[in-house]
Amino acid sequence: MPNLKPPVTTTDQALAYKERILAAIPPGQSLEPLMTLYLTDTTTEGEIQKAVEAGIAGVKLYPAGATTNSDSGVTALEKPAKALRKMEELGLPLLIHGEVVGSDIDIFDREAVFIATRLEYLIQTYPRLRIVLEHCTTKEAVDFVKRAGPNVAATITAHHLLYNRNALFAQGGIRPHFFCMPILKAEMHRQALIEAATSGNPKFFLGTDSAPHSIENKECACGCAGVFTAHAAIELYAEAFQSVDQLKQLEAFASFHGADFYGLPRNQDTITLLKKPCRIPHLYEYAGTTLIPLRAGEQVAFTLRDRWSSTSS
Repeated sequence: MPNLKPPVTTTDQALAYKERILAAIPPGQSLEPLMTLYLTDTTTEGEIQKAVEAGIAGVKLYPAGATTNSDSGVTALEKPAKALRKMEELGLPLLIHGEVVGSDIDIFDREAVFIATRLEYLIQTYPRLRIVLEHCTTKEAVDFVKRAGPNVAATITAHHLLYNRNALFAQGGIRPHFFCMPILKAEMHRQALIEAATSGNPKFFLGTDSAPHSIENKECACGCAGVFTAHAAIELYAEAFQSVDQLKQLEAFASFHGADFYGLPRNQDTITLLKKPCRIPHLYEYAGTTLIPLRAGEQVAFTLRDRWSSTSS
């Protein structure tokens, strides 16, 4: 995602960022980063054209102030209208952090209000625009995506599948490592997400939204939003799917639906999950700081076998 400091707002910045990612990959491992741009009020048609020619995968819409590092985001959907029209013309997906920000909007209602007042507008104004509602968290989002046309899809995180908002306040206090945006919601919304993710509906697919914020930026008076799940993302998803006896749907959710929506070839490599508990470290040392992972010091029900093989299917 492009919400760095400074944000990745141009194709040249995205390609430079990709080179930094590739340079950091350990020997013997492979990764093909799919780069995105950060949409601003002043993103131009020319930048969108350049992005498509360079193979940029999508453009991320952050409403200004909605989440960490979103200060440069869009202040009004009418402002990047020419860029959005060009994206619709060229088939470049718009990836949306779907929340309305305002002191008059309850934090637990921000996504539902966005859908009713902003997403409806986008679809009516740009009916052929390909849209992904990223890390959706509510029944309203699930129902909207189901009703919408084939050009609208959504991603779902592992933490929103596994936890409701009670996790923020368990054990008699505030638990900052469960704080994310969009925030965890009530149990009825978690149940709707589980149903969507495990249904086999190709409009829903994996999106971790994992956020590696340092401990000092999480455990403070005004902590960053974001949950770190990259250490065990697929294992956590497996737990969620197993909880409703739908492990058979995990492969398509994780590997097929997203690739198909983006028009990318399905990955031919495989991973193997073992039904064997694995204990998560209490912390990770990273870039001179410390990260606290989701489920720190606790177990996950699955273990990822550290062996990759190529398949012909």
